Amino acid sequence: MDKELLAMLVCPLCKGKLKFDREAQELICHYDGLAYPVRDGIPVMLPEEARQLEVDEKLPPSPGRSGEA
Repeated sequence: MDKELLAMLVCPLCKGKLKFDREAQELICHYDGLAYPVRDGIPVMLPEEARQLEVDEKLPPSPGRSGEA
């Protein structure tokens, strides 16, 4: 995804910044817990098309922890 386009896009609900997940081809809004799909290089910025994030996707990893129990 073009970095200039990404810099202009915001969440349509909260107007917050989005993080691009290149592997999943999604734009992530951690505040609203939504993942907007990017289809054929085009962001689909409709809340009804967004996927709800799972609890573990919403929370950032704790500092100093390797992620292993």
